[in-house]
Amino acid sequence: MRLLETKGLTKHFGGLAAVVDVDIHVDAGEIAALIGPNGAGKTTTFNLLTGFDRPTSGKVIFKGRDITGLRAHKIAGYGLSRTWQQTTLFKEMTTLDSVVLACHLHQKPRFFDCLFKTLRSRQDDAAAVEQAEEILEFLGMDSYKNELPYNLPYGFQRILGVGMTMATKPELMLLDEAVTGMNPAEAVMMMDTIRKIRDRGITILVVEHNMKVVMGICERIIVLDFGRKIAEGKPAEVTKNKDVIEAYLGANVE
Repeated sequence: MRLLETKGLTKHFGGLAAVVDVDIHVDAGEIAALIGPNGAGKTTTFNLLTGFDRPTSGKVIFKGRDITGLRAHKIAGYGLSRTWQQTTLFKEMTTLDSVVLACHLHQKPRFFDCLFKTLRSRQDDAAAVEQAEEILEFLGMDSYKNELPYNLPYGFQRILGVGMTMATKPELMLLDEAVTGMNPAEAVMMMDTIRKIRDRGITILVVEHNMKVVMGICERIIVLDFGRKIAEGKPAEVTKNKDVIEAYLGANVE
């Protein structure tokens, strides 16, 4: 089933064309990758998909619904969430509280309930804690739940960011350079985590420069260069594509 697709997606920043007439899709249940050299338009594409930028033209369709130009929180509420290149955590909140906060996206608290801590409010809070604890256990982080995030090993800081995204109950998760700054052992741990998340029923689209990771976990690869899609296919096919080789090596390929 086609979960996400774009039609003629384009974004101009002044006179600069960052993304140009891009048609991509993500099918339910797959791990796909969006790759390309620096400046290829990958992160801009993520921003357009998730509502952090508005496209100049084109459409974003998620689960058959046109979500083009909707605000980020609305898109996340429909089940499309993302992580970021930089690890963004709450310094003064424990690991558990950080995930609990993300769990509240799908709750609709009323002012009266929050003000007076009514039974409904307490039930919502208890449900959020239970969900957050389950996510941390799933990610192998339950022993860190009372730690402040910045006391965690770096690899677990990155996985915590993924866990906070999981707490928004996504059907499609976009991971923006998930292994950035990780050592090889941490990268393997993240790869295992991504596979586990997909096996849980969450579709994954990754932007990643680490080609070992891309080739190790992704079933389909989409390649951008100068904001345009230049190739798409299985990893073995894409790595032999003349345009892809030229984009990465900067030389003509005979």
